[in-house]
Amino acid sequence: MTQQQLEKYLWGAAVALRGTIDAGDYKQYIFPLLFFKRICDVYDEEFAQALQESDGDFEYAAFEENHRFQVPKGAHWKDVRETTVNVGMAIQKAMRALEKANPQTLHGIFGDASWTNKDRLPDATLTNLIEHFSQHTLSLTNVPDDQLGNAYEYLIKEFADDSGHTAAEFYTNRTVVKLMTLIMDPQPGESVYDPTCGSGGLLLNCALHLKDEGNEYRTLKLFGQEINLITSSIARMNMFLHGIEEFQIVRGDTLAQPAFLEHDSLKQFNVILANPPYSIKAWDRKSFENDPWGRNLWGTPPQGCADYAFQQHIHKSMHPTKGRYAILWPHGILFRDMEAAMRKKMVETDEIEAVIGLGPNLFYNSPMEAMILIGNSNKPVEKKGKVLFVNGKDLVIENKGQAHLSEQHIKELHQAYIDYKDKPFFAKVATLEEILELGGNMNINFYVNKNNGNNNLDFVEAYKNWKNESEKLKNSMANLFEALK
Repeated sequence: MTQQQLEKYLWGAAVALRGTIDAGDYKQYIFPLLFFKRICDVYDEEFAQALQESDGDFEYAAFEENHRFQVPKGAHWKDVRETTVNVGMAIQKAMRALEKANPQTLHGIFGDASWTNKDRLPDATLTNLIEHFSQHTLSLTNVPDDQLGNAYEYLIKEFADDSGHTAAEFYTNRTVVKLMTLIMDPQPGESVYDPTCGSGGLLLNCALHLKDEGNEYRTLKLFGQEINLITSSIARMNMFLHGIEEFQIVRGDTLAQPAFLEHDSLKQFNVILANPPYSIKAWDRKSFENDPWGRNLWGTPPQGCADYAFQQHIHKSMHPTKGRYAILWPHGILFRDMEAAMRKKMVETDEIEAVIGLGPNLFYNSPMEAMILIGNSNKPVEKKGKVLFVNGKDLVIENKGQAHLSEQHIKELHQAYIDYKDKPFFAKVATLEEILELGGNMNINFYVNKNNGNNNLDFVEAYKNWKNESEKLKNSMANLFEALK
């Protein structure tokens, strides 16, 4: 199959479910079935190869050493396909048997979909789904890892487009992911971490980036944590289907129970890439006030906005001498008043290397403008005491409310980061003193004037004037109320 044919074939499974379940739930049924089929087809392929090598020795062909995953008796795709009643129960039993037979790699990977709910998924629907997937053999020879991995990523995007508000939970705009990966430039042997990994796209792209450049990608150590069970399972399947086997993705709440610890403290990583959930309100603020991992070193964020809890977690998880991060955030964390004190302390650490502003609609189902916050625990000498601000607001292609970056946009923004110098109306290198004069406010518009020379308004000067006039007004009102008493 060509890539296009493969994608059409896989999307056909979603078409088979239309009208039966909500689009937002497609992923919890289709991804596990696809992975189940892949495991069984590869097992058969490995068995046939071992049989040929051993001149027909069936016992040798069944040895564990000849297989990536073990498929126990009665848990093969063919066993499920032969089932005509209680098909959901047969699927569930087979998946649980596979997880049990491969505890180190597949434990819990198939999620907790309600396969046995016949009101939702009657036998006829499941039989049609099984038959649809049975049309083609998904062996490594027929469908190499790269091809199936790309098709899997295509499905993730299609489900995101189809599922409305749930999309942002597991999908980050892939053109932005590519830009973030280029900026981080992960190297063989480094550790890469995503504290809110979704479907694993940011982690995966680091490995694929090295692979595309002809470098050794298998030595990259990938770590991720994801609070949602289905999404964390999708991330793990995503890795396997791309041929990546050296990774740890753990389900759990990063703020309440960080998964990766070392020597009674948070494990530290060379590269951190993340697109944390924006301004979550349901988090344990009280525990964070006395955080056992010392993550509240800049302060405790307000209950209604956990952004700086994640940012401080990332700061503490960065290797102290060989660490760097690229975090996708909405612009608000650069200037909101309620986080001003924490932001000022973050600026004072001199770990912020650059702020790259992006255009609107790059977050799923949200017109908010995005930006990439880039940090480095060991900034080069020429960057110390400085922060690069890039205004890439206009570098975006709109498409039915869902924007993306073109290859040229990615190249231009990446080059601005590499050059690290002033460019009229686009980039500005500011000193920490300038930023701290503004109370740590990092609003990009204060540093990069986009008025193309038509207006001589100086944002910094205007901000200072506004602060002074606000203080005068405050004092005047206080005197007035005192007089009225």
